Amino acid sequence: MRVVLGVSGGIAAYKAALVLRLLTEAGHAVTVVPTSAALRFVGAPTWEALSGRPVTSEVWDEVPAVNHVRLGQEADLVLVAPATADLLARAAHGLADDLLTTTLLTARCPVVLAPAMHTEMWSHPATVANVELLRSRGVTVIEPATGRLTGPDSGPGRLPEPEEIVTAALAAVPGPGGPPDGAASRGDLAGRHVVVSAGGTREPLDPVRFLGNRSSGKQGYAVAAEAAVRGARVTLVAANVALPDPDGCEVVRVGSARELEAALGAVLDGGGVDAVVMAAAVADFRPATYAATKIKKTHADEGDDSAPVVELVRNPDVLAALVARRAGGRTPYLVGFAAETGDASGDVLTLARAKLRRKGCDLLVANDVGDDKAFGQDENTVHLLRPGTDEVVTVGPATKALVAAAVWDAVAPDLV
Repeated sequence: MRVVLGVSGGIAAYKAALVLRLLTEAGHAVTVVPTSAALRFVGAPTWEALSGRPVTSEVWDEVPAVNHVRLGQEADLVLVAPATADLLARAAHGLADDLLTTTLLTARCPVVLAPAMHTEMWSHPATVANVELLRSRGVTVIEPATGRLTGPDSGPGRLPEPEEIVTAALAAVPGPGGPPDGAASRGDLAGRHVVVSAGGTREPLDPVRFLGNRSSGKQGYAVAAEAAVRGARVTLVAANVALPDPDGCEVVRVGSARELEAALGAVLDGGGVDAVVMAAAVADFRPATYAATKIKKTHADEGDDSAPVVELVRNPDVLAALVARRAGGRTPYLVGFAAETGDASGDVLTLARAKLRRKGCDLLVANDVGDDKAFGQDENTVHLLRPGTDEVVTVGPATKALVAAAVWDAVAPDLV
């Protein structure tokens, strides 16, 4: 897909470099069109190096190619991030004094603007009117985030995170230019209640020790946040996650596998759940006994340098129990995650297919984990598997937000 990435002159222009990276890594051809003010924040060599394309802000460059008309005519998507108050005003009133604004006038493709400015500018009646006018013409204007702004200020006006911008921008493109079959619209989960588990369970051994895993919860939180963006009511069951709560999600906190199972059961007992995504890393085993006081280390000078032997017992198989609970029906739709390292019995996909057969879920998301892979990282590579077919859809390497979008792209059309 041919994308024009406009960058206007605000301090948040540096974040557009990651927007550019996300778009190019997803296979899109991106031409960056900065304003002259934007080039005072991030120079042309940066944009050219990241995009692999020449960069200019002037209508007087490449005159024989009629760039000021051609860019907008040929684009499949025009995205401006950040869009300053000045850029919104010029776009709303059809001004065309540089390459970016002429491109906006000639574009007949989806146009998405991601505003960034101080709270007073965003709430000013002139800006409010300009945004309303742009939206009335079919332009997508993303709501800015609320948070720390330039200097000590905080409030609405912060540029959304690059992953959110890219997800919203691609969702605006219908058909083959955007998400498959146009599925990833911001409202394709409207009216749905989805439950997402995230993080890693911890099985207590004594008051200070536990058996756990390395899951940070980042992928599960991204799945929950994406569902909320698409209009779903989201219940997020979080096991030992030290991340800010995603906007628009009800968060239920748990510690152990049995607590997670109980929390999921309580939500499902309430009825009306359309899908459950089991992104949490649930411990397979727990200590057979719990010591009420700290287990002390013995000492050789006291004639004992032995170590305790910890007996383990199996934890409940939460995903298998969910499959059994629905008694052969298709509600809720169940998505399992398989974190595998591969071993002597098979590679990641072989083990994932075996897990899919055992569990009986509707979709399995498999990924290769281990040292410096997946856990705690900002990027992930996953394989989507369905029962009854050998087809595998691989997503990534990509940010966990884009992986989350791909998961819902696969799930949403099946929620009938």
